[in-house]
Amino acid sequence: MRRFLNTIFEVPRTGAPLWKRIILVEIGLIVCGLAFAIMLRAAIGLDPWDAFHLGLSKATGVSIGLVVVIVGFAVMFLWIFLKQKLGIGTILNAITIGLSIDFFITLIPKAPDFWWGLGYFIVAILINGLGISMYIGGGLGPGPRDGLMTGLVSITQRPLWLVRTAIEVVVLGLGWVMGGTVGLGTVIYAFSIGPVVHVMLPWFNLDKVKEPEDLEGH
Repeated sequence: MRRFLNTIFEVPRTGAPLWKRIILVEIGLIVCGLAFAIMLRAAIGLDPWDAFHLGLSKATGVSIGLVVVIVGFAVMFLWIFLKQKLGIGTILNAITIGLSIDFFITLIPKAPDFWWGLGYFIVAILINGLGISMYIGGGLGPGPRDGLMTGLVSITQRPLWLVRTAIEVVVLGLGWVMGGTVGLGTVIYAFSIGPVVHVMLPWFNLDKVKEPEDLEGH
């Protein structure tokens, strides 16, 4: 099975069994969906990609979860031109996070004021760090948006930080124009998610890989 999948996807050839990786990755993605739903209910700002997703949802009337799925597959289509090889986790990422957001957002009440929103957001950061660590630790490929970044780095030969910044400035600007939430949470996320994942990743890291520089979770 592993040999067959490796002809289509990028699959680890050694280490933990594939079933264990898939379970870890899928749980991590569901946890990420929960975290993003909490951030949406906090209403104090979002990371660049989710501000874009929310703005696009408001502009089109499509649920934000479905927008996340559609954007994920649209970005994966660009991988063809960037010569990136899909991972099993990439496909799971594109589907699971969006569906999880739409499920959890119906269960979480909106924060009644700023301070509740701030509390929501801090909890969501910790939950998101847990989910990202599980997803990365499973080692089944980058998320669609992460792969876009690394593919552009490979094609343009520009520094990773520059490509990442350019992408995030563009999607954040587009999201803001369309009505996505940009605020204190955007700043908190940018400065806190890296340290949180740095602490949690060793708990789930099946291959003992270094943490990636982009930690959006999708």
